[in-house]
Amino acid sequence: MAFEFVQGVHLHRTDENIDEIDALAERLGGRVGLEGVLHDLNRQAHRSFFAFGRAVHRAYRWDRSDCRSERWWPQGITTSADASDTEDFDGRRLLVTTWYAKETEGVNKGSRISIVDLETMRYRHVLLVVPTLGDDGEMKLAPLKVHAGGIVWAGPYLHIAATSKGFMTCRVDDILRVPDERGVPDRLALGAAEDKVASFGYRYVLPVRFSYRAHSDEGLERLRYSFMSLDRSTRPPELVVGEYGRGKQTTRLARYPIDAESMHLVLGDDGYSRPLTLEDGGVVQMQGVAVTGGTYYATASNGPVFPGNVYVGGPGRFHKHRWATPIGCEDLSYWPSRQELWSVTEHPRRRWIFSMKKKWFDKRP
Repeated sequence: MAFEFVQGVHLHRTDENIDEIDALAERLGGRVGLEGVLHDLNRQAHRSFFAFGRAVHRAYRWDRSDCRSERWWPQGITTSADASDTEDFDGRRLLVTTWYAKETEGVNKGSRISIVDLETMRYRHVLLVVPTLGDDGEMKLAPLKVHAGGIVWAGPYLHIAATSKGFMTCRVDDILRVPDERGVPDRLALGAAEDKVASFGYRYVLPVRFSYRAHSDEGLERLRYSFMSLDRSTRPPELVVGEYGRGKQTTRLARYPIDAESMHLVLGDDGYSRPLTLEDGGVVQMQGVAVTGGTYYATASNGPVFPGNVYVGGPGRFHKHRWATPIGCEDLSYWPSRQELWSVTEHPRRRWIFSMKKKWFDKRP
C-alpha cells in the first residue's frame, strides 16, 4: 500500500535493547509476561457512584492508598480492545493505565503501569525501567522518567507517550518478576548489584525495549506526544497522537499508519516514520483523543475544581460538551464493540477509571 506522508516531523525507531533485557531476565529467572501478572493481582478497585460528569456511564475507584497518593498520578489508558481484534487477552478484558511520579522523599520513581481485570477489578502495578549494560558488562537500572500522558496497546507492544522525546515502547512478554531471594526491600532504591535487583519494592518490572524518537525539520517546532490512542476503524490501523497546549502553545493532532503484521509504525523509504496527517485545530488543554469512523472525541481538563469537557468533531470543527467528565480527566481510549470511551482522572481523592457511551455524544448536536 502506498502512503502519502506529511513532511516536517518524523519519528526514528531506535535499536532494541535485546541484550540488556535478556541479561536482566537471566538475573531474575526469566520472563513471566503478562500472564504472570494476571495470576498475581494484589489490589482491588471498586464501583463508584460519585464520579460527577454528565456523560459518565460507569466509574471505579482505585484502592485507598492509590486514590490518595501524592507521589503517583494517573495519566494514560488503553484496553485489550486496542491490543487485538478479539478485544481480549487470553479471554480476559483488560485495562492498562499509566502513572507518572512526582519527586517525594528526594526520589523520583519515574513511571509505572497498572494492569486491571475488568471482570473482577483486581489490579497490580508494574514499574517501568530502563536497563543498560556497561562495557564491562555491569548492569544498571534507571526509572523511566516520562510524563506518560498516553498509552496504546498495539499487538505485543505498549507505546507510552514521552512528550517532546516521542514515545517509548515496551513488549508485554518482557514483564519480569523480582523474586524475594533476588529483591532488595528498600522502597527508595532502584538498581542492580551482584545478583540482587532493587525495584523500589515492586514485584514486577517492565523494561523499555525501544523508542520512537521525535524529530522535526529546521524551523518547525517538534511535535509533542502528550497523549495517544489507536484507531482500529481504518485499514491499516492508525496511531493518533496529539499535543496538550495552553496559551500560545500548539494543539496539533497527527495520525501514523501501523503495519498490521508487525504492529510497528510504517517506515518511509528513508527509514523514518512520518504522519499521514498533521493538523492544527485541537482544543486548549486537550488531555486525550480517540477517533473512530473519522470522528474525533477529545477530553479537556478544567483544573482541580471543575469537571472536564469533551469535544466532538475534528481538527478545527470541534463541538463542546460541557462538564461531561469528572474533575481532572486525562487520556482517552475507544472500545469498539462496547461503543464506549474510557478515561482516568488524576487528582488525589478524586481519582476514577470511567467509561462514557459514545451514543451520549452522538445524540447531541
